[in-house]
Amino acid sequence: MEVLLLGAVAMITMLISTAWLMTFAKWFPLPGVDDFVVDYKTMIRAHVDYALMALFSLGFYAAAKSAGLELPIVACWAVAIGGFTNPTIFIIAAFDTEFWDKIIWKIFSAISFAFTTVGFVGIGFTFLQFAW
Repeated sequence: MEVLLLGAVAMITMLISTAWLMTFAKWFPLPGVDDFVVDYKTMIRAHVDYALMALFSLGFYAAAKSAGLELPIVACWAVAIGGFTNPTIFIIAAFDTEFWDKIIWKIFSAISFAFTTVGFVGIGFTFLQFAW
């Protein structure tokens, strides 16, 4: 279950990194950095998604610990991996204007979404079993 904490720390690290990148790209422009982020709105989406996924990971961990419940390790890994890779899709798209035209990123997105879905469903199902 501790993998949820590890994943959350990685997501928080990226949350802070994207905040600094956006700050330097827009408010304290450095030569070349503003050109590097071609889609600022998509970078904001990544930033918000990292925050949400970190909060979900921390919330799942805290809820399970407070209830004395052990979450399935496969579901925890899936949430940690999917929670990190989903926002990363936005990061890549923010740097590449032709992101959605490339089959590799479509496959990566589908796999990432599948990991996240498996994790959330697994943890949700475990919470439901505990409640009944």
